[in-house]
Amino acid sequence: MNGQLWLSALLAHPSNGGLRIVAGPDDTELTDVVIEATESELPVEGEGQLAVLTTPPPGTPWQQDALIRRTSDRGFRALAVQQANGFGTGTRALAARLSLTLLQVDRPMVLAKACWHLLEAHDALTLSYVRKVAQSIEHHVEALPDLLRHLSSSVGHGIALIDSETVLLEAGGNLDPSVHTAIDFVPWLDLTRVQGGGTAASVRVDSPSREGLRIAFFGDGLSDPQLRALAVAAEVAMPAVAARILIDEVAELSDTSVSSALLSDFLDLSGTPDRDAERRMLERGWSTTGYHLAFRIIGRTRLDTLQLLRFVTRNLGTVASHAHATTSGRGVSGWHTFTEMPTPQQVETHIAALRELHVGARRLFNVATGVGSMENGPHGLAASLSEAADAARIAVNRSATGWFVRVDGLGLEQLLLAWTRNDTFVPAAESLLAPLRESSDELLSTLSAYLDNESKIAATATALGLHRNTVSTRVQRVQELLGVDMADPEARLALHLACRAVQT
Repeated sequence: MNGQLWLSALLAHPSNGGLRIVAGPDDTELTDVVIEATESELPVEGEGQLAVLTTPPPGTPWQQDALIRRTSDRGFRALAVQQANGFGTGTRALAARLSLTLLQVDRPMVLAKACWHLLEAHDALTLSYVRKVAQSIEHHVEALPDLLRHLSSSVGHGIALIDSETVLLEAGGNLDPSVHTAIDFVPWLDLTRVQGGGTAASVRVDSPSREGLRIAFFGDGLSDPQLRALAVAAEVAMPAVAARILIDEVAELSDTSVSSALLSDFLDLSGTPDRDAERRMLERGWSTTGYHLAFRIIGRTRLDTLQLLRFVTRNLGTVASHAHATTSGRGVSGWHTFTEMPTPQQVETHIAALRELHVGARRLFNVATGVGSMENGPHGLAASLSEAADAARIAVNRSATGWFVRVDGLGLEQLLLAWTRNDTFVPAAESLLAPLRESSDELLSTLSAYLDNESKIAATATALGLHRNTVSTRVQRVQELLGVDMADPEARLALHLACRAVQT
């Protein structure tokens, strides 16, 4: 053989005969590879090459030391032998001192073939990868993660489905974040190499339903020939990945439609026992027993609820083990179920995790999140979901809280900020304004007109045909009876909505 490669590329080759470092430099540039049966057959001038011996080395420490010295003296930079992992500490230290990389190899001839791939037969390496991809595609798979596992296992490198923001799925390892950041999402093919050894070969996924996706084969220390070969393999694999995405999305859309309808049916029952609904919920793993903490995430502008659901379900596992979510209207509703009543500290921990989920969602979607209170049983689940929906509606206009609102942190006035035609809040509105009705209907009509006219005394007096002093006196009386501060804009808005609710 006659060429040049780095040891790291050889170590990254999926079929390198079980090559691994025993001692010496972790990486080194190799000018060529020499394969012989014994050390005596090696050329006198090693010239920075890798020596591969196909017969086992001597068994005594002094003979092993001599093997290391003679190989180094001939100018070789690395030595690969069987049973090198059995060399003693002194022999390993000698190899390190001489800057000779000592390598354990289980199958020397397989290593020789890998060297040939990298040094002389780049086309053969590409064809090898393509053949393995083709074999993987022929396997029956249940879903996209299964297909990625087959591809990674066959090719021998990690594979990831990514977009510009995150790693969506991966198999065979974890894509280095620095590599992900360095990938160029514009060209059809991209070969990426970052400082530290991270590498990836990626190709754009031609998916009619989801834009901005790429699949990437990745690994540490891959050489340029390996990356180019993997880029071709990625191109061959891409149509199968795109088709699998479409198949999975159709199934996902159907499943989401079923789960969304089931949640709607459950909420219509308001927690009333129903055997059919309970059976369908149990089939989905949704338990109505235990303690429930619900949340709802809605769009502040138009959004793709299925994409939002994907994000939520992908991250729910970090929030709680028994968590469920589905689309509902223009958002996603979900809940956590606990077999026993959690402690206040545990509740706070889960709410903090939900807040982190919300913060992550806001990086991708313009959303607001509401969290209900901890409730027990079927009625409690329905109540917590309803509270979460109300809190989400409030959160839409609550930039001060980062568009995140928990119902337990709201007062009566703030609860009324939700759409007041909701039956949950009409009784609250009536209770809030009851002191005015008990005193005089004139106070309620004056308050309503005052709020309709942007809290301006003169405009209210004109609208009602009253003197300004009369209006001012009545507004003062309203404040005294309700115990609210009319200078507080939230209190004014709450009262305004309450007036609308009771007068509708």
